[in-house]
This record gives sequence, structure tokens and C-alpha cells, in this order.
Amino acid sequence: MAYIVPSLRETLEDRELYTRSSLADVVCRQCRALVQVRKNSEHHTSIQWTREAVETCAVFSDLDQREDGRPVHSACPQLVASIEYAVSEGMVTIGTGVDPAGSHPGRDDD
Repeated sequence: MAYIVPSLRETLEDRELYTRSSLADVVCRQCRALVQVRKNSEHHTSIQWTREAVETCAVFSDLDQREDGRPVHSACPQLVASIEYAVSEGMVTIGTGVDPAGSHPGRDDD
């Protein structure tokens, strides 16, 4: 259960902007796991995994079989390669969708 539930319109819009907006579907070219991705910069990638995607990922399945389990922050190299391919093909664009001047696209602050 969440202990803080945002209720202000601006807070809800910010949550949407930073956690859900500009996500693109990417399918792993090896195991076909479907995730949602946002490339905030050349070096920063946000990946939203679903339970189904985690269960589909062959690399994660192998890591889960280890005695100590899968490291929480481990990446799947096959998915990373799939994301890099999607970026190179223009299926995923780099950028957050936030104007550097601080305004938010789609928000009417008048």
C-alpha cells in the first residue's frame, strides 16, 4: 500500500511525465520479451518490465536458477542490444520530452 498518494494535478502530471510518458515498446530480439523503454540520454535508459516480460526473458530465467538468485539490478545483455538496435533504427528516440527551460509539453500553465 502506498503511503503517499499524490492528489495535486501538477503532481499527478509530473508522475505521468517522468514515469510513463514517452515510453516505446521494445521487443527483445532473442526471447521476444516486451518491455517499455525511454532513452533519457545517450547513457540513461529507463526500462519498465512487466511480470510477463520477466518470465519470458531467457537470461533472467537462467539467472533465477542460481542458488543466490538473480541480482536485482542485473541487466539482460540481449535486451540491451535490442534497445540499442531500436535506437539506431529510430524506433526509440533519445530525450525525456521535458523542455530544458522547465516547461512541460502539453501542460497549460496559464
